[in-house]
Amino acid sequence: MAAKKNAIKEKYSKTQILADIAENTGLTKRDVSAVLEELTDLVERHVKKRGCGEFTLPGLLKIVTIKKPARKARKNVPNPFKPGELMDVAAKPASIQVKVRPLKKLKEFASS
Repeated sequence: MAAKKNAIKEKYSKTQILADIAENTGLTKRDVSAVLEELTDLVERHVKKRGCGEFTLPGLLKIVTIKKPARKARKNVPNPFKPGELMDVAAKPASIQVKVRPLKKLKEFASS
């Protein structure tokens, strides 16, 4: 059975992350950096404009893109913050939203 690892008290910088992974895996920092760069490229190709719009890092997280359609301007809409008053709502262009959802393992890490 694997020994439990201690919690890290301070946030790591990119250099510290690379050094820690390199030390624990026996790879060089350059190899670890190359793997992370390739992972970044892989995520980019998935969420790009013509990509599938979804990337899953198994057990940890899921990155999803959501296409929000354009909204037209509206006039004389009831103001939710000041009842009885009317307001104008500006138009919004179409946009793409990126959501990152935690998966089961990541939720378990946070609760333990």
